[in-house]
Amino acid sequence: MRDDPRLPTSPRFWRSPVRGTWFTAVLGLVLLGGISALFVTGLVSYAAYNPDLSPVNDTTPDKGVLGFYLFDWPAGPSWLYRLSQGVHVTLGVVLVPVLLAKLWSVVPKLFTLPPARSVAHALERVSLLLLVGGVLFQFVTGLLNIQLEYVFPGSFYPLHFYGAWVFIAAFVVHAVLRAPMAVRAVRERRGDEAELAAPRPAPPTVSRRGALWLVGGGSLLLFVTTVGQSLGGPLRRTALLAPHGGAAPGGGPNGFQINKTARYAGITDADTHPDAWRLVVTGPAGTVRLSQAELLRLPQHSSSLPIACVEGWSTADQWWRGVRLRDLAALAGYAGDPPDVLVESLQRHGAFRRAALRANQVSDPRSLLALYVNGEELSPDHGYPARIIVPAAPGVHNTKWVGRLTFGDL
Repeated sequence: MRDDPRLPTSPRFWRSPVRGTWFTAVLGLVLLGGISALFVTGLVSYAAYNPDLSPVNDTTPDKGVLGFYLFDWPAGPSWLYRLSQGVHVTLGVVLVPVLLAKLWSVVPKLFTLPPARSVAHALERVSLLLLVGGVLFQFVTGLLNIQLEYVFPGSFYPLHFYGAWVFIAAFVVHAVLRAPMAVRAVRERRGDEAELAAPRPAPPTVSRRGALWLVGGGSLLLFVTTVGQSLGGPLRRTALLAPHGGAAPGGGPNGFQINKTARYAGITDADTHPDAWRLVVTGPAGTVRLSQAELLRLPQHSSSLPIACVEGWSTADQWWRGVRLRDLAALAGYAGDPPDVLVESLQRHGAFRRAALRANQVSDPRSLLALYVNGEELSPDHGYPARIIVPAAPGVHNTKWVGRLTFGDL
């Protein structure tokens, strides 16, 4: 039955003349570099959340040795997270045509019979299943996340985190075994064509080089229609595939991108009315409750900072004005270097109602409890009456609708 040309288990079933070792090797080497960069920028994004600072920041619990932490996330340059996460998301989208072409080029091997000729061959097939399953899982969940479509069960963060480690283990094994052969095939412009080429190819309609140009053109098109969400400015109009790539919502000083609206967060006018809202600041000096008017009587400072989110989008620099976090730390009893701070929102449901910031973020003079943006009061969707804005921090750590600040070592 496996030699029946009507079945995919037969080599004669696969007739495309494009398949071959050289074609697959070129795609494989592109993915080797691209996926390595994706893994590194993914680790950088993980570090940006300062996961060991407080359990509230740890979105991947019970990770054991996989949760190693290399460095504290810096507060500058202000565009650091915007760059690293923009590269991560844009590169992931751009690699989709390359990944699909690579899987297409090797799909006959997935139907090879017998499934295992030896113990070594069985281990290779298992690693191949982990590799293919892992890469599809990572790319699909990542693409759904940047489109804000959470159709998969559970939280994106642990799913993507654990999936990345399973995939990268299989990827490293595959790369060690196959990279030398791929380099040799590309350098010599040939390879063991009997391994992948069709034994009975159909008449060619496109050359292998033409197929590579088609894949490259698809990647270029995805780059042009995605990168604008991270770069902002005029290029935002070209980001057709990005959820925040169109025109900024609304107009005026508050007319820039958001993920979470006040309605979604359960924030009502009664919660934020000046007569009802108070900022609770806690530290060694005790607890202080500050109205909006009292905050405005404190020294006001301005910072020009973007907001950058894990989905890869970012705003242009906005002009924020409010009270420095380090001044509020001093008010709470820290006259010298300020400590960490736990920020709590009025938000009633959903993720990231709380976030912890490191001492280096609190002490940065650009870190504010913002009351104004671009010369106007914050709108409800941008966090009225007060929100956090910290340079280089992920957008979810720039907490909106702030109700409490607790200073101290976390």
